[in-house]
Amino acid sequence: MYDLNLMIIFANVVSEQSFSAAARKMGMTKSSVSKGVAKLELALGASLLNRSTRHLSLTEIGTSFYDYCTRISNEAEEAHQMIESLNAQPRGVLKVAASVAFGTLHIAPAIGEFMHRYPQLKIDMTITDRAVDLTEEGYDVVISITKDLPQSLVARKLAPIRRKLCATPTYFENHGVPAIPQDLVNHNCLDYIHSGDKGLWRFNGPEGAVTVNVSGRLRINDDEALSQVVLGGFGLALLPTFIIGKDLQAKRLKSVLSEYLPIEQHVYAMFMPKRNLPLKTRVFIDYLSERFGAEPYWDKE
Repeated sequence: MYDLNLMIIFANVVSEQSFSAAARKMGMTKSSVSKGVAKLELALGASLLNRSTRHLSLTEIGTSFYDYCTRISNEAEEAHQMIESLNAQPRGVLKVAASVAFGTLHIAPAIGEFMHRYPQLKIDMTITDRAVDLTEEGYDVVISITKDLPQSLVARKLAPIRRKLCATPTYFENHGVPAIPQDLVNHNCLDYIHSGDKGLWRFNGPEGAVTVNVSGRLRINDDEALSQVVLGGFGLALLPTFIIGKDLQAKRLKSVLSEYLPIEQHVYAMFMPKRNLPLKTRVFIDYLSERFGAEPYWDKE
Protein backbone atom coordinates (compact mmCIF):
# COMPACT_ATOMS: atom_id res chain seq x y z
CA MET A 1 0.00 0.00 0.00
CA TYR A 2 1.22 3.49 -0.82
CA ASP A 3 2.02 5.96 1.98
CA LEU A 4 -1.16 8.02 2.52
CA ASN A 5 0.84 10.98 3.82
CA LEU A 6 2.74 11.14 0.54
CA MET A 7 -0.54 11.07 -1.37
CA ILE A 8 -1.81 14.03 0.72
CA ILE A 9 1.41 15.94 0.03
CA PHE A 10 1.00 15.31 -3.71
CA ALA A 11 -2.66 16.46 -3.61
CA ASN A 12 -1.64 19.72 -1.92
CA VAL A 13 1.17 20.39 -4.39
CA VAL A 14 -1.30 20.08 -7.27
CA SER A 15 -4.07 22.13 -5.64
CA GLU A 16 -1.61 24.89 -4.67
CA GLN A 17 0.27 24.63 -8.00
CA SER A 18 3.51 25.08 -6.10
CA PHE A 19 5.87 23.10 -3.87
CA SER A 20 6.50 26.21 -1.78
CA ALA A 21 2.81 27.03 -1.30
CA ALA A 22 2.03 23.43 -0.40
CA ALA A 23 4.89 23.46 2.13
CA ARG A 24 3.54 26.63 3.78
CA LYS A 25 0.01 25.21 3.90
CA MET A 26 1.16 21.97 5.50
CA GLY A 27 3.78 23.47 7.81
CA MET A 28 6.63 21.61 6.12
CA THR A 29 9.84 22.60 4.36
CA LYS A 30 9.89 22.84 0.58
CA SER A 31 12.61 20.19 0.50
CA SER A 32 10.46 17.74 2.50
CA VAL A 33 7.54 18.27 0.15
CA SER A 34 9.70 17.76 -2.94
CA LYS A 35 11.25 14.59 -1.48
CA GLY A 36 7.78 13.31 -0.56
CA VAL A 37 6.53 13.62 -4.13
CA ALA A 38 9.72 12.02 -5.48
CA LYS A 39 9.35 9.13 -3.03
CA LEU A 40 5.74 8.61 -4.13
CA GLU A 41 6.76 8.59 -7.80
CA LEU A 42 9.46 6.02 -7.01
CA ALA A 43 6.94 3.80 -5.22
CA LEU A 44 4.53 4.07 -8.17
CA GLY A 45 7.23 3.59 -10.77
CA ALA A 46 5.77 6.52 -12.72
CA SER A 47 6.18 10.26 -13.10
CA LEU A 48 3.24 12.29 -11.72
CA LEU A 49 4.33 15.84 -12.52
CA ASN A 50 5.98 17.70 -15.37
CA ARG A 51 8.28 20.24 -13.74
CA SER A 52 9.75 23.43 -15.13
CA THR A 53 11.23 26.48 -13.42
CA ARG A 54 7.89 28.32 -13.54
CA HIS A 55 5.16 25.76 -13.98
CA LEU A 56 3.84 22.41 -12.80
CA SER A 57 1.56 20.21 -14.84
CA LEU A 58 0.17 16.73 -14.37
CA THR A 59 1.20 13.76 -16.44
CA GLU A 60 -1.53 11.47 -17.73
CA ILE A 61 -0.97 9.09 -14.80
CA GLY A 62 -0.74 12.04 -12.43
CA THR A 63 -4.14 13.33 -13.57
CA SER A 64 -5.86 10.02 -12.80
CA PHE A 65 -3.98 9.50 -9.54
CA TYR A 66 -4.71 13.06 -8.32
CA ASP A 67 -8.47 12.35 -8.07
CA TYR A 68 -7.82 9.53 -5.60
CA CYS A 69 -5.33 11.58 -3.62
CA THR A 70 -7.76 14.50 -3.37
CA ARG A 71 -10.47 12.27 -1.91
CA ILE A 72 -8.02 10.89 0.64
CA SER A 73 -6.86 14.41 1.54
CA ASN A 74 -10.46 15.60 1.99
CA GLU A 75 -11.34 12.58 4.13
CA ALA A 76 -8.28 13.19 6.30
CA GLU A 77 -9.26 16.84 6.74
CA GLU A 78 -12.82 15.90 7.69
CA ALA A 79 -11.51 13.38 10.21
CA HIS A 80 -9.28 16.08 11.67
CA GLN A 81 -12.22 18.50 11.92
CA MET A 82 -14.35 15.82 13.56
CA ILE A 83 -11.72 15.22 16.24
CA GLU A 84 -11.33 18.97 16.78
CA SER A 85 -15.07 19.36 17.16
CA LEU A 86 -15.09 16.72 19.89
CA ASN A 87 -12.09 18.02 21.78
CA ALA A 88 -12.07 21.79 21.36
CA GLN A 89 -14.07 24.97 21.40
CA PRO A 90 -15.07 26.54 18.05
CA ARG A 91 -12.16 28.57 16.77
CA GLY A 92 -10.79 30.21 13.66
CA VAL A 93 -12.63 32.42 11.16
CA LEU A 94 -16.28 31.82 10.26
CA LYS A 95 -17.07 33.30 6.86
CA VAL A 96 -20.76 34.23 6.59
CA ALA A 97 -22.89 35.79 3.85
CA ALA A 98 -26.37 37.10 4.64
CA SER A 99 -29.08 38.82 2.60
CA VAL A 100 -29.19 42.59 3.01
CA ALA A 101 -32.45 43.24 4.86
CA PHE A 102 -32.55 40.11 7.01
CA GLY A 103 -28.81 40.19 7.65
CA THR A 104 -28.88 43.82 8.75
CA LEU A 105 -31.99 43.54 10.93
CA HIS A 106 -31.56 40.10 12.50
CA ILE A 107 -28.14 38.52 11.86
CA ALA A 108 -25.95 41.52 12.69
CA PRO A 109 -27.72 42.20 16.04
CA ALA A 110 -27.17 38.55 16.99
CA ILE A 111 -23.41 38.59 16.38
CA GLY A 112 -22.36 40.25 19.65
CA GLU A 113 -23.89 37.65 21.94
CA PHE A 114 -22.57 34.85 19.73
CA MET A 115 -19.02 36.24 19.88
CA HIS A 116 -19.22 36.52 23.68
CA ARG A 117 -20.34 32.90 23.83
CA TYR A 118 -17.43 31.70 21.64
CA PRO A 119 -14.43 33.97 22.33
CA GLN A 120 -12.01 31.98 20.14
CA LEU A 121 -14.05 32.63 16.99
CA LYS A 122 -13.77 35.48 14.52
CA ILE A 123 -16.42 36.31 11.92
CA ASP A 124 -15.90 37.57 8.38
CA MET A 125 -19.40 38.65 7.31
CA THR A 126 -20.68 39.92 3.98
CA ILE A 127 -24.09 41.54 3.59
CA THR A 128 -25.28 40.97 0.03
CA ASP A 129 -28.28 39.96 -2.05
CA ARG A 130 -26.22 38.54 -4.91
CA ALA A 131 -25.85 34.81 -5.45
CA VAL A 132 -22.85 33.53 -3.49
CA ASP A 133 -20.71 30.60 -4.60
CA LEU A 134 -19.64 28.88 -1.39
CA THR A 135 -16.99 26.76 -3.08
CA GLU A 136 -15.34 29.52 -5.10
CA GLU A 137 -15.60 32.24 -2.44
CA GLY A 138 -14.88 30.14 0.63
CA TYR A 139 -18.01 30.90 2.65
CA ASP A 140 -18.89 28.55 5.49
CA VAL A 141 -22.58 29.44 5.55
CA VAL A 142 -25.06 31.63 3.69
CA ILE A 143 -28.21 33.00 5.35
CA SER A 144 -30.82 33.64 2.69
CA ILE A 145 -34.56 33.89 2.08
CA THR A 146 -35.57 31.73 -0.86
CA LYS A 147 -38.17 29.42 -2.34
CA ASP A 148 -35.76 27.61 -4.66
CA LEU A 149 -33.10 25.73 -2.69
CA PRO A 150 -29.85 24.95 -4.55
CA GLN A 151 -29.49 21.19 -5.00
CA SER A 152 -25.74 21.41 -4.41
CA LEU A 153 -26.16 22.75 -0.85
CA VAL A 154 -27.58 21.54 2.43
CA ALA A 155 -30.27 23.90 3.73
CA ARG A 156 -31.48 24.16 7.32
CA LYS A 157 -34.72 26.04 7.91
CA LEU A 158 -34.29 28.83 10.48
CA ALA A 159 -37.60 30.74 10.49
CA PRO A 160 -40.77 31.33 8.48
CA ILE A 161 -41.05 34.50 6.42
CA ARG A 162 -44.56 35.87 6.65
CA ARG A 163 -46.01 38.82 4.79
CA LYS A 164 -48.79 40.97 6.22
CA LEU A 165 -51.09 43.36 4.41
CA CYS A 166 -50.49 46.53 6.38
CA ALA A 167 -51.28 50.21 6.67
CA THR A 168 -51.41 52.75 9.46
CA PRO A 169 -54.52 52.88 11.67
CA THR A 170 -55.15 56.38 10.31
CA TYR A 171 -55.13 55.11 6.72
CA PHE A 172 -57.79 52.52 7.56
CA GLU A 173 -59.86 55.14 9.41
CA ASN A 174 -59.84 57.32 6.30
CA HIS A 175 -60.25 54.63 3.63
CA GLY A 176 -61.96 51.72 5.34
CA VAL A 177 -60.76 48.21 6.25
CA PRO A 178 -60.88 45.61 3.43
CA ALA A 179 -62.91 42.55 4.44
CA ILE A 180 -61.97 40.38 1.44
CA PRO A 181 -59.13 40.61 -1.10
CA GLN A 182 -61.47 41.98 -3.80
CA ASP A 183 -61.98 45.13 -1.67
CA LEU A 184 -58.39 46.12 -2.45
CA VAL A 185 -59.45 47.52 -5.84
CA ASN A 186 -60.63 50.58 -3.90
CA HIS A 187 -57.31 51.13 -2.11
CA ASN A 188 -53.93 52.68 -2.87
CA CYS A 189 -51.91 49.43 -3.09
CA LEU A 190 -48.17 50.06 -3.02
CA ASP A 191 -46.39 47.38 -5.04
CA TYR A 192 -43.11 45.60 -4.32
CA ILE A 193 -41.43 45.08 -7.70
CA HIS A 194 -39.99 41.63 -6.92
CA SER A 195 -43.22 40.12 -5.57
CA GLY A 196 -44.45 38.86 -8.94
CA ASP A 197 -46.49 40.20 -11.84
CA LYS A 198 -47.05 43.94 -11.86
CA GLY A 199 -50.27 44.88 -10.10
CA LEU A 200 -51.34 41.29 -9.40
CA TRP A 201 -51.62 40.30 -5.74
CA ARG A 202 -52.23 36.63 -4.97
CA PHE A 203 -53.98 35.29 -1.89
CA ASN A 204 -55.04 31.89 -0.66
CA GLY A 205 -57.99 31.90 1.71
CA PRO A 206 -60.99 29.83 2.76
CA GLU A 207 -62.33 29.82 -0.81
CA GLY A 208 -58.98 28.87 -2.34
CA ALA A 209 -56.65 30.91 -4.53
CA VAL A 210 -57.60 34.52 -5.25
CA THR A 211 -55.87 36.96 -7.60
CA VAL A 212 -56.68 40.67 -7.39
CA ASN A 213 -55.69 43.26 -9.98
CA VAL A 214 -54.67 46.17 -7.74
CA SER A 215 -53.48 49.68 -8.50
CA GLY A 216 -51.50 52.28 -6.61
CA ARG A 217 -49.25 55.28 -7.01
CA LEU A 218 -45.95 53.64 -6.08
CA ARG A 219 -43.82 50.68 -7.17
CA ILE A 220 -40.51 50.10 -5.42
CA ASN A 221 -37.76 47.46 -5.33
CA ASP A 222 -36.93 47.48 -1.61
CA ASP A 223 -39.11 46.21 1.24
CA GLU A 224 -37.49 48.40 3.90
CA ALA A 225 -38.04 51.54 1.82
CA LEU A 226 -41.61 50.43 1.11
CA SER A 227 -42.28 50.00 4.83
CA GLN A 228 -41.24 53.62 5.43
CA VAL A 229 -43.75 54.84 2.84
CA VAL A 230 -46.51 52.76 4.44
CA LEU A 231 -45.60 54.14 7.88
CA GLY A 232 -46.11 57.59 6.40
CA GLY A 233 -49.79 56.72 5.91
CA PHE A 234 -49.72 56.90 2.12
CA GLY A 235 -51.18 53.49 1.30
CA LEU A 236 -51.09 49.79 2.12
CA ALA A 237 -48.65 47.05 1.11
CA LEU A 238 -47.70 43.41 1.58
CA LEU A 239 -44.69 43.60 3.89
CA PRO A 240 -42.50 40.94 5.54
CA THR A 241 -42.97 40.77 9.29
CA PHE A 242 -39.23 40.49 9.93
CA ILE A 243 -39.10 44.14 8.79
CA ILE A 244 -42.32 45.54 10.29
CA GLY A 245 -42.78 43.24 13.31
CA LYS A 246 -41.92 46.02 15.79
CA ASP A 247 -44.31 48.41 14.07
CA LEU A 248 -47.14 45.88 14.33
CA GLN A 249 -46.33 45.22 17.98
CA ALA A 250 -46.26 48.96 18.73
CA LYS A 251 -49.57 49.49 16.84
CA ARG A 252 -47.93 51.88 14.38
CA LEU A 253 -49.19 49.52 11.68
CA LYS A 254 -52.28 47.36 11.49
CA SER A 255 -52.57 44.15 9.47
CA VAL A 256 -55.68 42.90 7.66
CA LEU A 257 -56.73 39.80 5.68
CA SER A 258 -54.20 37.64 7.55
CA GLU A 259 -56.26 34.51 6.86
CA TYR A 260 -55.56 34.98 3.15
CA LEU A 261 -51.76 35.07 3.45
CA PRO A 262 -50.11 31.65 3.95
CA ILE A 263 -46.40 31.21 4.63
CA GLU A 264 -44.62 30.95 1.28
CA GLN A 265 -40.97 31.40 2.18
CA HIS A 266 -38.44 30.64 4.89
CA VAL A 267 -35.01 31.89 5.83
CA TYR A 268 -32.39 29.17 5.51
CA ALA A 269 -28.84 28.54 6.59
CA MET A 270 -27.15 26.93 3.58
CA PHE A 271 -23.79 25.18 3.58
CA MET A 272 -21.75 22.67 1.61
CA PRO A 273 -22.60 18.98 2.17
CA LYS A 274 -19.94 17.51 4.43
CA ARG A 275 -19.90 14.33 6.44
CA ASN A 276 -18.71 16.28 9.48
CA LEU A 277 -19.89 19.88 9.50
CA PRO A 278 -17.19 22.09 11.07
CA LEU A 279 -18.00 22.93 14.68
CA LYS A 280 -17.79 26.68 14.07
CA THR A 281 -20.50 26.42 11.40
CA ARG A 282 -22.71 24.10 13.41
CA VAL A 283 -22.72 26.22 16.58
CA PHE A 284 -23.53 29.35 14.57
CA ILE A 285 -26.53 27.72 12.90
CA ASP A 286 -27.67 26.23 16.22
CA TYR A 287 -27.37 29.64 17.86
CA LEU A 288 -29.53 31.34 15.20
CA SER A 289 -32.13 28.57 15.37
CA GLU A 290 -32.28 28.93 19.16
CA ARG A 291 -32.50 32.73 18.92
CA PHE A 292 -35.35 32.76 16.40
CA GLY A 293 -37.28 29.81 17.86
CA ALA A 294 -40.40 28.11 16.53
CA GLU A 295 -42.26 31.45 16.60
CA PRO A 296 -39.77 34.24 15.76
CA TYR A 297 -39.70 37.22 18.10
CA TRP A 298 -40.73 39.57 15.30
CA ASP A 299 -44.02 37.64 14.86
CA LYS A 300 -45.07 37.63 18.50
CA GLU A 301 -48.10 39.71 19.44
